[in-house]
Amino acid sequence: MATNSSAPQKLYLLQLMTTTLRLPNATLDMVLGCYLVENGDGRRVLIDSGYPPDLPPSPEVAAAENVSTVIEQLGNLGLRPDDIDLLICTHFDVDHVGYHDAFTKAELVVQRAHYELARSGHARFASARAHWDHPALRYRLIDGDVELLPGLTLVETSGHTAAHQSVLVRLPRTGAVLLAIDAVMFERLFTPDRPVSPADENGEQLRASTRKLLDLVEREHAALVVFGHDGQQWRTLRKAPEYYD
Repeated sequence: MATNSSAPQKLYLLQLMTTTLRLPNATLDMVLGCYLVENGDGRRVLIDSGYPPDLPPSPEVAAAENVSTVIEQLGNLGLRPDDIDLLICTHFDVDHVGYHDAFTKAELVVQRAHYELARSGHARFASARAHWDHPALRYRLIDGDVELLPGLTLVETSGHTAAHQSVLVRLPRTGAVLLAIDAVMFERLFTPDRPVSPADENGEQLRASTRKLLDLVEREHAALVVFGHDGQQWRTLRKAPEYYD
């Protein structure tokens, strides 16, 4: 458990929208969200920032309900973008970076390999480039697993995209909480030999990253794993203004 005075004290789940994805053989309840960590020393860490306001929505986003933005969610907590000290960028997919350019006072943290791939012009990340590559943004580039702050660890989990990262948050009462992000979007995929989807770039890496997270959950005795887009799970979780502590 986190006992350091600068360690995480509260974890907020910021739900931005809910939607339904209809596949040929399945219907999935999906959620889009991001996360806020408040530390004992007053620092605030945002994880991802949602879908951009200036791009045509994908079909599932167009049909979304309970729509909000990260700016509105922070406002409901009495916060503004300038109150965020660190912005963890799990990856640059369009639904995770839409408001990065609003956080010019924060330091943005991303895996070096992911940043360099995106900056090279990779088509997957091009549509939202104006948001994650704004000239006013300051990036810290990291390599692999890193304890960013006491009790907050970034975990390299390639596969969905190259150098994707998940986040482990150790809270004083709840214990360890793993934010799997898009390394594991749905609880049913949290198995060693999981299936992959067309949105995943490298199935072999994705399965290796999933096994890595399974091992991490066991080693840390994680109290909770939050799956990136699992609408069914998110209905059971505390959402802001409630929090985990």
